[in-house]
Amino acid sequence: MPRNSYRLGLISDTHGLLRREAVEALRGSELIVHAGDVGNPKILEELRKLAPVVAVRGNVDTQEWARTLPLTAVAEAGAVLIYVLHDVNALDLNPVAARFRLVVSGHSHKPGKIERDGVLYVNPGSAGPRRFQLPATVARLNLAEEPWDLEFVELEVSKK
Repeated sequence: MPRNSYRLGLISDTHGLLRREAVEALRGSELIVHAGDVGNPKILEELRKLAPVVAVRGNVDTQEWARTLPLTAVAEAGAVLIYVLHDVNALDLNPVAARFRLVVSGHSHKPGKIERDGVLYVNPGSAGPRRFQLPATVARLNLAEEPWDLEFVELEVSKK
């Protein structure tokens, strides 16, 4: 794979639950970004078995272990600079001026993307317990060539 090509795994709002399907969907990632509401440090340990992990603290990450997680993080994937935070509404910088090409956030549990001024904003959705009748999802982003290939992967949720 070319040096400027990266396969990113994007996950958020696990709330203490790491589904087998999420692990499988993220397998092959060269970097995994967790956009907060991790819920349990074992989730990050499991994800680190797949690839390096950049993770931020979400609003439910209030336990002692979570204090080591930053509220925001910066990651690089080749020439792409990534800004990570839990709630995009708390964004307190101008991504364009700061030269970020990608902003990854969670919080809303709604998977989605929007491009604005050359910056791609991605919310991979919630990979944890299903809430609000929204699907459980993760996202895969391939930075091999532009436009980037973004795929949302819906995870199997048992109906109890």
